[in-house]
Amino acid sequence: MTAALSERLRSAAAELPAQGIKLQHLAAAHGPAGLGSLLILLAAPCLLPVPGVGTVLGLGLLGLAMKLWRGDSERAHKLPKELADFGLSKLWATRVLHLMARFYAQSGRWTRRRLTDLADGSPSRFLSAKVALMATLIILPIPFGNLLPALALMLLGLGLAARDGLAVLAGAAMATLALLFSVLVGAAAWFWGLGALELARQISTWLLRQL
Repeated sequence: MTAALSERLRSAAAELPAQGIKLQHLAAAHGPAGLGSLLILLAAPCLLPVPGVGTVLGLGLLGLAMKLWRGDSERAHKLPKELADFGLSKLWATRVLHLMARFYAQSGRWTRRRLTDLADGSPSRFLSAKVALMATLIILPIPFGNLLPALALMLLGLGLAARDGLAVLAGAAMATLALLFSVLVGAAAWFWGLGALELARQISTWLLRQL
């Protein structure tokens, strides 16, 4: 399944119109989205330094978390209307599609159904709180601060989509790292000012190179 999806996303990238696409068209290229794949779709663009995307999609993820908090399973599995018309240029849409294609291709090699009690995907307040916290970290103006929370949400989404509880646990571990990173950067910035932000930028750049 992930291999076929990876190929479909690469084909969609090759057929993008010159004027770029809206997020609703990106969702259509991705195919039918459950909660897990919707989290991947919304989190993946946050890995890239697209101006404004972290704020817009972070707010969309917060809206999704609110639906999960209310137990609104039907609406939580759909692309929020306020995000559907968000546009991406051809350059950034291509990069997002290729990023997602690589993610699905790599993940397909090690995901499988296991520890399924952790990955049932039913709306819950615990799941809502996790999505909301990562969305908040994405929105905060931390240098390269989108990276770890976006990865955490993608791993969580992968676990829900593949019913792989180990991937869900990996997402929880990444979420913990994201929170620690943000707290450390915030504390360092408070005590040492802009020098700490430069250090955070260097650390995040190194992490990006490891992907």
